[in-house]
Amino acid sequence: MSGILDGKRILITGVLMESSIAFHAAKVAQEQGAEVILTAFPRPTLTERIAKKLPKPAKVIELDVTNQEHLDRLAGVVKDELGGLDGVVHSIGFAPQGAFNFLEATFEDVSTAMHVSAYSLKSLTMACRPLFEGGASVVGLTFDAQYAWPKYDWMGPAKAALEATSRYLARDLGKEDIRCNLISAGPIGSMAAKSIPGFADLADVWNTRSPLDWDMADPEPAGRGIVALLSDFFPKTTGEIIHVDGGVHMMGA
Repeated sequence: MSGILDGKRILITGVLMESSIAFHAAKVAQEQGAEVILTAFPRPTLTERIAKKLPKPAKVIELDVTNQEHLDRLAGVVKDELGGLDGVVHSIGFAPQGAFNFLEATFEDVSTAMHVSAYSLKSLTMACRPLFEGGASVVGLTFDAQYAWPKYDWMGPAKAALEATSRYLARDLGKEDIRCNLISAGPIGSMAAKSIPGFADLADVWNTRSPLDWDMADPEPAGRGIVALLSDFFPKTTGEIIHVDGGVHMMGA
């Protein structure tokens, strides 16, 4: 049976654990017929170990999105492996611990969060751009930046910057038939989540406010959303944010 990503070549960042949304995006993408290549930083060996749990083998490339040398060599390495790309998944976010105290955070902490979590969507897309032959789909991951969440602090403005970056990329790359969209996922108990002090307080919102039953241990719905946006089933959708959050985004106070 054919899948919705048959013949597609997809680069996926952020596969750190089996509980990562990116891991499930890679798994579903392979099940739907895609060839997948992974990037990892700072420990490619960790990602190589997790990649063995995917349905098919996937090569892992070291990529620090704040390192211009890494970005400059990316297209050549991927071209040698896959010949080109039809899609990219941006699942990268980081903030130093100081950024989780909103009033006390230094600009150094904030600028690191912005560089890794928001600007990198632009730099990664531009690094992959030479591989997009006749269009592509870029999909990123956000956490609804309309609101001030408990404990999220400077990651909130970083995600707001990510959402704006996606819209501007969609504007400027649309003429090349490159779509850029985001999945706004509910909280998942991933490594990224565990690095946020007081994450349980944030996640508790879903226990009381999600119309659909929300399972923090199940990253697959978000992974499926990513794969849907990578596919040709959204050919004229760009600059969009699709919520995979059980419906919390539309609930009033």
